[in-house]
Amino acid sequence: METKPTDPSLALTEIPSGYLNIMGYVDESEVNGPGCRAVIWVQGCPRECPGCFNPDSWSFEANQLVAVDTLAENILCNPRNTGVTFSGGEPFWQAPTLASLARKIKAAGLNVMSFTGFTLKQLQSESAPPGSQELLEQLDILIDGPFVQSLAINSPTSPVSSSNQRIHIFNAALSDQITWASDQIEVHILKDGSRIVTGYRGGLELM
Repeated sequence: METKPTDPSLALTEIPSGYLNIMGYVDESEVNGPGCRAVIWVQGCPRECPGCFNPDSWSFEANQLVAVDTLAENILCNPRNTGVTFSGGEPFWQAPTLASLARKIKAAGLNVMSFTGFTLKQLQSESAPPGSQELLEQLDILIDGPFVQSLAINSPTSPVSSSNQRIHIFNAALSDQITWASDQIEVHILKDGSRIVTGYRGGLELM
């Protein structure tokens, strides 16, 4: 039986301090933001948008609990990673912990971007998830807005998946690097022989 998402505010209290509940992780991705990046897909999103690329990420139940220090070490030990992307799921439901990770990453000279189903205005409001402003302050790029199936773009030249989504560049040095495409596909073969297919409209498929 499919597990339905629980109330975020209740489920998040079960995550130990200093840990993230994630759906998946890859290094050296070139289809989830500028350059070569580590990508973290967080677990948990209450939206259940039709056409969602990662429906397995909806549930807020514990999937992979990983310490921030462990993630930072993994990201920084790979010299090809020039940045990190937060996707999901909904990153801003774990904003305080992601902000902590982002600070460690940026201190080492990497850039940080995030996808979100919220709009920037919503994240700047009093009703935003706890820690949203803290995470926003660490971001170099934000792509905001939910995926809307009727507005899907599916273009080899568009970095967003539906026309309602917006790219907010907070670091001007990255202004000329918005060149990835939302419908590119990338396959990662892991040490155990399993595969992760990512990049297609920001999706993640575990095989």
